[in-house]
Amino acid sequence: MSALVYLDYAATTPVDPRVAEVMQRYLTLDGTFANPASRSHMLGWQAEQAVESARRQVADLIAADPREIVWTSGATEADNLALIGFMRANRERGQHLVTSIVEHKAVVDTASALEREGFEVTWLTPGADGRITPEQLREAMRPDTALVSLMAVNNELGCIHDLAALSEVAHAGGAAFHVDAAQGVGRIDLDVGRLGIDLMSLSGHKTYGPKGIGVLYVRRSQEIRIEPLIHGGGHERGMRSGTLATHQIAGMGEAFALAEAEAEADQARILGLRNRMLDGLSDLSGIYSNTPIDVAVPNILNLAFEGVDGESLLMALRNIAVSTGSACNSASVEPSYVLKGIGVPRALALASLRFSFGRFTTEADIDAALQALHHALPGLRR
Repeated sequence: MSALVYLDYAATTPVDPRVAEVMQRYLTLDGTFANPASRSHMLGWQAEQAVESARRQVADLIAADPREIVWTSGATEADNLALIGFMRANRERGQHLVTSIVEHKAVVDTASALEREGFEVTWLTPGADGRITPEQLREAMRPDTALVSLMAVNNELGCIHDLAALSEVAHAGGAAFHVDAAQGVGRIDLDVGRLGIDLMSLSGHKTYGPKGIGVLYVRRSQEIRIEPLIHGGGHERGMRSGTLATHQIAGMGEAFALAEAEAEADQARILGLRNRMLDGLSDLSGIYSNTPIDVAVPNILNLAFEGVDGESLLMALRNIAVSTGSACNSASVEPSYVLKGIGVPRALALASLRFSFGRFTTEADIDAALQALHHALPGLRR
């Protein structure tokens, strides 16, 4: 059996060995294993120092103040805290939320939960490129709009939103601006000040860090208030209680420091891999890109294969790890809601696969995927 080729980096990235090495220092008796909230002894102080060092590493990548970084269990919790926490805390400001139908499920399902709670949600439909325009957002704004939530990079399509233009519209309408940037770290500029971002969700495991750790950036301002979802101990300035996982936090900090240092080189190399993939498929007919190549990050490539069933193609590519859509939606046999949302016909949506590349993807991996596709497609189409 040939070795598995991993091309599903948008679902999760492997932990960088340099990150794993840092994490090991905070687990066992001979390391800094203490509770960072234990301020009565040296071991607790050392653990707290590790947490605060990582907080600064995350803050540095997005040009934020470390005091604006709130640790969570991941971007899903951060999205929940941003939407529910903000809307509940700001009821008097307005009970209207604006988002889009192609956001990550962590935002879509949370916004739906807010609707059941009595809040009003406007669901914007993107264009064929998966993006919401500033004009669309401007038309959706109301006097009672409290929050706008739009993602930086779509996890299935790779398209990039014009965050600066969208935040300008949100702020002009008196609303705060939240961004799910889980797929953006190390791939696009996320300077929160320059982009006008008030709340931003980040994930460790999409950036070569560990799973189970994330961040909500909360701009320090009297206008940005968050009601906590988790109570008990008052950790993270009262916004998110719970004992901090020092090893995961240190890992996310190191991963973000590496992302800041190596982003440019990483992206240039990955762009070459994506181009190699596209060039290698140019001799095959009936392949369409759902990814808007000109306005997308280079590491995500969503392709529709006409005349085949996506699940059958996935089975035929048994040694190539790819996705039929969002990892959080992979148990469903329905076509991806994101592809439906941008108007991809049902048959093509069901015949679509997402290839995503990363730091450890090689040219040999791309060539293996190309060889597998050239072998599988003619037979499946027959």
